[in-house]
Amino acid sequence: MDNFVKLVTSRDFLIAVLAAIAVAAVIFTLGNQFIVRSDMKERIKRVALEREKLRAEEMARLRGQQQGDGRGSMRREDVSKDYMKRIVERFSLHKAFADENTAEKLARAGYRGQGHLTTYLFMRFVTPFGAAVIALVYFLLLNPGTPQPRPFYLDLVYAVGIGLVGSYLPVLLLKNATTKRQFSIRRAWPDCLDLMLLCVEAGMSVEHAFKRVAKEVGQQSAALAEELTLTTAELAFLDDRSKAYDNLARRTGLDGVRSVMTALVQADRYGTSVGQALRVMAEEGREQRMMEAEKKAASLPPKLTVPLILFFLPVLFIVIISPALIKVFSLGIHVGG
Repeated sequence: MDNFVKLVTSRDFLIAVLAAIAVAAVIFTLGNQFIVRSDMKERIKRVALEREKLRAEEMARLRGQQQGDGRGSMRREDVSKDYMKRIVERFSLHKAFADENTAEKLARAGYRGQGHLTTYLFMRFVTPFGAAVIALVYFLLLNPGTPQPRPFYLDLVYAVGIGLVGSYLPVLLLKNATTKRQFSIRRAWPDCLDLMLLCVEAGMSVEHAFKRVAKEVGQQSAALAEELTLTTAELAFLDDRSKAYDNLARRTGLDGVRSVMTALVQADRYGTSVGQALRVMAEEGREQRMMEAEKKAASLPPKLTVPLILFFLPVLFIVIISPALIKVFSLGIHVGG
């Protein structure tokens, strides 16, 4: 055991492990660019499940039945395990980690359904303990402290601190997934508005326009295509069309989408032209995109100042001054000789 610990903590072994990790990371980063991954089938499956849920709720409403939480007559694929459910229910993790906005935050990241909520609560509960145990094993076995070993209570304090920090790891991962999804939707939204305007002015209804645009924009943003497809299902099954528009704005969490949905709600409520509203919002979207591009262009000079001073100017001075210095030193040596 002592030989194993010495081998693991030796400098040559750690250098080899870090070099292997660095090489693997470089290979993965370069190879990942050539692997085309598409989760379109999984997204279509989730949209189909949401459509079935809406159909079940609408049929129950028409029949006059009472739906408790809206999930009684629906078969949903449970992505969580049974042990996760038991732990979440036994320790009442819904009260500890969930609030009225948790399901909405998960939906903004593309995770819908009770299974994803259960998995998120389970990870919030397990991650601190896992991080603390890994840190404690590292401090006790791999890095006991040289030449004077650290006290056990100090290693325990370090492990507890790392566990507390690790408790925010699921929140950070969820926030990262939400940011990536919103960036994809924000980038494709102006083109989506233009396509929707063309469809509406061509004589299509709003439902058919959403359906058609979802097919066309899927290659550019799968997340936006998923949201539009789900909105199409809600427009078909919900009794209030404005609720479907509000749900789209709430699921995306973007101000641009919310303003367009508000314009569509007003056009539907007051009977104004949907095409005119979409035209105005499309023009505003293009202006907003141009303003963001100008903002990024204006922020380039301050960002380039520090790299210019640290990296470009010293090299430029060396290139300019080096011939003169070489000539001066050669003349000085010649005269001195």
